[in-house]
Amino acid sequence: MRRTASPLSLFILGLGVFLLVLAPMLAWYVEPRAKRTPTDIDTTTVFTGKGAYFDTGEVETLKNQDLTVTRQVRGDVADSSDEVAVWDVVTSVDWTRTDAVPAGQKKTTLPASSPHDSLQWTQERWVTDRETNRPVHCCQEEPYFEGEAYLKFPFDVEKRSYRWWDNTLGATVPLTYEGKRKVQGYEGLLFKAKVDPVKTGTRQVPGALVGSQASQVMAEEWYANHGIELVADQRTGRIIYAQIGPKKTLRAPGSDEDAVVLLESEKIAFTEKTQKAQVALAEDDSNRLKLVGGTLPVGAGALGLVLVAVGAVLVIRGRERPNAGPPNEPESGSPAPAPVSAPV
Repeated sequence: MRRTASPLSLFILGLGVFLLVLAPMLAWYVEPRAKRTPTDIDTTTVFTGKGAYFDTGEVETLKNQDLTVTRQVRGDVADSSDEVAVWDVVTSVDWTRTDAVPAGQKKTTLPASSPHDSLQWTQERWVTDRETNRPVHCCQEEPYFEGEAYLKFPFDVEKRSYRWWDNTLGATVPLTYEGKRKVQGYEGLLFKAKVDPVKTGTRQVPGALVGSQASQVMAEEWYANHGIELVADQRTGRIIYAQIGPKKTLRAPGSDEDAVVLLESEKIAFTEKTQKAQVALAEDDSNRLKLVGGTLPVGAGALGLVLVAVGAVLVIRGRERPNAGPPNEPESGSPAPAPVSAPV
């Protein structure tokens, strides 16, 4: 008897070997290449809160007003590449005077129809390394920035301090890791920071505005932040909750006291709608990365080991077949044929 491997056993063995090769490729090759900052992003996040702002029409600071910060981020696919992501960012700060809304009329703090009607309106161009999230200084970036975290954190956020770029400050701020926090039922990593008052520039204003006898003075612009809170999805680095407490003031030259409050709020934070949208995006992206980098490699590796073991056993055992005897061999117990005499 001799043994031969069946096609089925060879197929099982081959499939097992394929899965064993596929598992590390998914974990070490496919997943790292899936962790890339997207270039086709188009999202809008909205912050709301109470605060004060300087009304240029009435030349005074109005307090306890509804403030809204709206930020739209769009990826520039044409200028992006495999290495860098180019995002165009428009941010507007708007308000609604609570004492100017007629009774029964719904208040709104949506972006103004014209940038000139906003308290503040900026257009920026952010360029980052798609793998590390580090700034890349090219492609007409504006402003020039540094740090590790900006509109998002790097992939696989660590439980440590990060340098966050504060655009109003024009410098990085150290974010301290403060543990975990759930946002809309989804868990992320919490980071906090605070900015003490610092001079950020000057502007020419009427002297009377800052308590000076001069007709015009170069008033000092000062900035502080009561508190920055960011909650990031650990796997993707997407920010699922953000809260800021900006304070922008004017001081007379050389003074230690604020003369005019231009903008101040103890807390402006993501709206519930924005939180839910950010959580949904983070959860979807995180599940995809988990599938490619964890579930599929582990499953493929485990199944591959089982199939290789089964296939090897089947190949070794083979399939028994009877051996064919040599031609004209007499059967056991039969008389041998008589010899044939050669012709003389």
